[in-house]
Amino acid sequence: MSKARQILEAKRAESLQGGGEKRIASQHAKGKLTARERLNLLLDEGSFCEIGAFVTHRSKDFGMESQQFLGDGVVTGYGKVNGRLVYVFSQDFTVFGGSLSETHAEKICKIMDMAMENGAPVIGLNDSGGARIQEGVVSLGGYADIFYRNVMSSGVVPQISAIMGPCAGGAVYSPALTDFIMMVENTSYMFVTGPNVVKTVTNEDVSSEQLGGASVHGSKSGVAHFTAANEVEAILNIKQLLSYLPQNCEEKPAALSYHAGNETRDGLKGIVPENPNQPYDMREVIENIVDEASFFEVHKAYAENIIVGFARLAGKSIGIVANQPAHLAGVLDVHSSQKGARFVRFCDAFNIPLLVLEDVPGFLPGTDQEWNAIITNGAKLLYAFSEATVPRITVITRKAYGGAYDVMNSKHIGADMNFAWPTAEIAVMGAKGAAEIIFKKEIDVSVDSQQALKDKEAEYAGIFANPYRAAERGFVDEVIFPEETRHRLIMAFEMLENKVRNLPRKKHGNIPL
Repeated sequence: MSKARQILEAKRAESLQGGGEKRIASQHAKGKLTARERLNLLLDEGSFCEIGAFVTHRSKDFGMESQQFLGDGVVTGYGKVNGRLVYVFSQDFTVFGGSLSETHAEKICKIMDMAMENGAPVIGLNDSGGARIQEGVVSLGGYADIFYRNVMSSGVVPQISAIMGPCAGGAVYSPALTDFIMMVENTSYMFVTGPNVVKTVTNEDVSSEQLGGASVHGSKSGVAHFTAANEVEAILNIKQLLSYLPQNCEEKPAALSYHAGNETRDGLKGIVPENPNQPYDMREVIENIVDEASFFEVHKAYAENIIVGFARLAGKSIGIVANQPAHLAGVLDVHSSQKGARFVRFCDAFNIPLLVLEDVPGFLPGTDQEWNAIITNGAKLLYAFSEATVPRITVITRKAYGGAYDVMNSKHIGADMNFAWPTAEIAVMGAKGAAEIIFKKEIDVSVDSQQALKDKEAEYAGIFANPYRAAERGFVDEVIFPEETRHRLIMAFEMLENKVRNLPRKKHGNIPL
């Protein structure tokens, strides 16, 4: 073997070792995989092509010149997931704790630039202690270089972040700028300032898990779109998520083969209770409409009064936004509005048609909501739907009250097709509240005010607690039986497949952030 070949083989072997066997063993002892093991799980076998395997840092301060590791703490390159091109980076905690240096950042930026130029998703597997403090400002500059590319890539190619370990300080902002964040329970956490700083500033005693663990960000803050029990499950979820998405904003999601059959779904009959105040689970409606076992929920444990997620209808990818009567009666509030708006804007950016299932009694009242800007946050959802140019269809299953009727993809804000079930109630408010206002004088002077209220409530309900007034006006395109819903949606989305709607020429709008 020639000396040149020996040198190359030695360097390749060295680059595969990361921080060495002891640090790899320490990583495994924490229940965590190495950077390369994660990529092996994510990518199709034999498809990974590494870029920058021999890169080393340039720092000469604090004795760093004597500590050189090939790759400098991040494995970058491209490969395939189920035959589709993706660009990847996987931070290596065994090398300087996965800390970000100037060259570490350059490697990530290089593959992000390539992803933009070639129109393919970027997947980041994050496991880093943060900025490499030995490098000072050049490390901070490296973060900013990545942030800028996150923003420039936004809406152009899908960006997915998996948090596989610590993610603190400035490191959290790159995942926050991407489309989806996946966290692993018990081994990953995200926060801007850690427990020690929190203790110093606010005197709160809190652990890393309590401050920024997967369960916290999955249910309280909404930072994490998905949580997984372990790293293997997290990577499988990433692969499933990718299956619903196109490669870039110029393409449509790939459709699965589908053979039409009997599309009637008797499981939808009687799913809405006769009592208008009785809850039911909107997930049952979703499961009866979409292709079998195709619903993939996003933000499942956060703002549970609204459901968002991806599914397939006749083999084609769609996004679903649905009120959830089983939680807070399905009202819109600050968090559910934010959750819905972000999902709508993602689907619109990547040509994924939207299905809205509506059963909403209005916006949640109270000082907490008003002081936390329900006006501005509710407007985010209104803005997102109004701006969306993808095919948009609404099915009103029961209540569509007040301003929430307008916001939930009504005909007035550009929905393409609006269907209603016979159980739909489209009105300014519920019959009881309306009767108390409209007929107040008559009720007050009546002999039996309670009976008078009931009578007037029934009168109002007879006029407005149905979908037919709206249908007469054309605000509802058709009233359908629940069991017909799947068939009508398949036909409607097929009809809308080549829809073209252009927004007014402008630099960009000013969404109420």
